[in-house]
Amino acid sequence: MGVHYGWVVVGAAFSVLFVAYGVQYSFGLFFTALAAEFGWSRASLSGVFSLYGGAYAFLGLFAGRLTDRWGPRAVVATGALLYGLGLALSGRISWLGQLYLTYLLAAAGMSTAYVPCSATVVKWFTAKRGLAIGITIAGASLGTFACPPLIALLLANVGWRAAYGILGGVLFGLIAGLAPLLVREPSARGLDPYGGVPDSARRSEATATSWRPGEVLRHPSFWGLLAVYTATWIPVFLPLVHLVPLAQDLGLGPAVGAATLSALGIGAVAGRLAMGALSDRIGRRPTLAIALGLQALSFLSLALAGSAPALLASAALFGYCYGAISSLMPAIVGDYYGPAHAGSLVGIIFGVAGPASALGPFLAGWVFDTAGAYTWAFLLSALTNLLALGLLIITRPPLRAAGPALSGACT
Repeated sequence: MGVHYGWVVVGAAFSVLFVAYGVQYSFGLFFTALAAEFGWSRASLSGVFSLYGGAYAFLGLFAGRLTDRWGPRAVVATGALLYGLGLALSGRISWLGQLYLTYLLAAAGMSTAYVPCSATVVKWFTAKRGLAIGITIAGASLGTFACPPLIALLLANVGWRAAYGILGGVLFGLIAGLAPLLVREPSARGLDPYGGVPDSARRSEATATSWRPGEVLRHPSFWGLLAVYTATWIPVFLPLVHLVPLAQDLGLGPAVGAATLSALGIGAVAGRLAMGALSDRIGRRPTLAIALGLQALSFLSLALAGSAPALLASAALFGYCYGAISSLMPAIVGDYYGPAHAGSLVGIIFGVAGPASALGPFLAGWVFDTAGAYTWAFLLSALTNLLALGLLIITRPPLRAAGPALSGACT
């Protein structure tokens, strides 16, 4: 018996996220180059990524719906074209407004990465769903680890304009080439999901799939989950944009700045794999609670970091928690409401809660321009994660939830 095709889908989705997020989270490297050439303030440059992050999260709502309707292949391939074009055009800008527009185009493309990939993997697994999602989204983290040093080298050799053009072309070619491997669901290949569908699971799955998006939107568990992710995602892009400038402020140099992004990325790989597997054992909610508490601690440590080792350790801890929190969301949705409409439901959470992430980088840039340091930005970020933890504690899962981690999820 060969490898179940569900793992091929995982591999393809992993690779799409590796490329998409590896390029996205290298913005901090372009940040310093653009600031040096044009003299733009940190708040105005941070606004580019804030608009980008909020836009691609909001557009994920539509990407999820289109994935359920058209399938992931067409959606992801179209996104690759838009993303690559947005990057390539960024290399030709001459004023700040143009950069906002090109990153808005890139955001439309990026919106077809996380939601279609994670929602498709949910449909391919009944057993080991948390692990499969963790491996998939670890692609984003590994890309964040591996790509910044390579892009920093590219910038040093060809400059930021040519680097944008090269990245746009490479990204389009790789993601468009991977898209055909993203088969919509097991039935399209005459297969059952990985883990099979025994009689007891079939009955539970039938119950779970009766949740329609409109029905879910009327249930308080969904709004509680939405509130949790809104609170934790408000500051989520702050380190990804400002770690490189922070390292520069501490006199640590560009190599350490790139290393902080890599530390964040490798931490997120570990978080997604370890916490995804842990959630299969103890439940999604307890695992998410642990990750939220640790992420609050990571922001506190970033506020206090004053040396390269402290900064690298803090970035790695943030990455571990960030990776776990984002990878648990599609698995929780699949457990609570079933996989039939996972694309739409994941897209709604991502599209409504995700735009809050636009606030973090911009406000951090404003705090720095006003106070000359990031300390208060990191402290407020810790508080938003404690708020998310409190919201999770008072939010109960639906009584009709069905999935492999239910007993733990309901504790």
